[in-house]
Amino acid sequence: MKKYIAEMLGTMVLVLLGCGSAVFAGNAVGMVGAGVGTLGVAFAFGLSVVVMAYTIGGISGCHINPAISLGVFLSGRMTGKDMAMYILFQIIGAILGSAILYALVSTGSHAGPTATGANVYKAGELAQAFIAEVVLTYVFVFVVLGTTDNEKGAGNFAGLAIGLSLTLVHIIGIPITGTSVNPARSIGPALFEGGIALQQLWLFIAAPLIGGALSALCWNSLCKNNK
Repeated sequence: MKKYIAEMLGTMVLVLLGCGSAVFAGNAVGMVGAGVGTLGVAFAFGLSVVVMAYTIGGISGCHINPAISLGVFLSGRMTGKDMAMYILFQIIGAILGSAILYALVSTGSHAGPTATGANVYKAGELAQAFIAEVVLTYVFVFVVLGTTDNEKGAGNFAGLAIGLSLTLVHIIGIPITGTSVNPARSIGPALFEGGIALQQLWLFIAAPLIGGALSALCWNSLCKNNK
């Protein structure tokens, strides 16, 4: 149970700090130095993963993302039961993080947007959004699988590599969809945002899971070819 709780807390921190940076500082105006822009939000997500990787990595592996859990399962590194429980607690953690953001937005004033960090894409750009989420998730999960591999991984530097890769995919993905590459991270904010975010939620669940599955298939193929 400890590893499931760790996944819940890690995902809560990711949503709270990552989405929180977009909500309160992404486009903040009226406060000198408050606006962090795309790069700032990207680094917030990446650094959230880095700090959580070194905090709970020894307990749960710090997936904090259903797409990663699916990729790890398909690569033969965890059981189906653990994958299901990881995903369940990741979603719970995302909802908790979103609830805290909702409370912050509802009870105070700030110069940023009033959304809760939900992912959306513009009308007529479904294909672009879907391709972006599949490919960016593929890249991210591929890095995770490679750097955490017992024989070929990066050891203690895995958390840093994973966090930096998430930063990179956010830099390109934020202008397209806001960047999800994580179904749990999208489910939590969408439940509080409602409207178009909830209507488009299916894409931010399906595309990342497809990307995660493809990365697992690719990594398994590379491992077999190197043996």
